[in-house]
Amino acid sequence: MNQTVPARALELFDSGLYCSESVLLAMAEAQGLQGGLIPRIATGLGAGMARTGGMCGAVSGAILAIGLTAGRQAPDQSVEPAFGRVQTLLREFEARHGSTSCPALIECDLSTPEGQQTFVQENRMVRCRKYVEDAARIVEGLQPTP
Repeated sequence: MNQTVPARALELFDSGLYCSESVLLAMAEAQGLQGGLIPRIATGLGAGMARTGGMCGAVSGAILAIGLTAGRQAPDQSVEPAFGRVQTLLREFEARHGSTSCPALIECDLSTPEGQQTFVQENRMVRCRKYVEDAARIVEGLQPTP
């Protein structure tokens, strides 16, 4: 693949995958990782944790992506490589956008029919594209060097 992680994440998002799924799958592909669980494990994280007003799905997907390359495989391994990258991701994303909360970022409440209607009618998806791109860009830059 000769595509950047942000470009691939946008392509996946534009194809209909959710924000969380797109960021995770783009990073997994960039790392040469495949499996039946990706992007399935990220589905419930989309739309602010399944429309509950939680964290932005693009950020959540990026956190899962960090786990793919910096997560531990045994209890005796340090969590610090992953924790440090997640903390950096959260700081950088919030510095760019003012929040990591889905409702704050899209300025509507997806848990209500009215909020969902606002999201569609006012094309708030355009905002989500930027969040997907930025989360993917940040997480791509946080990958360990070989």
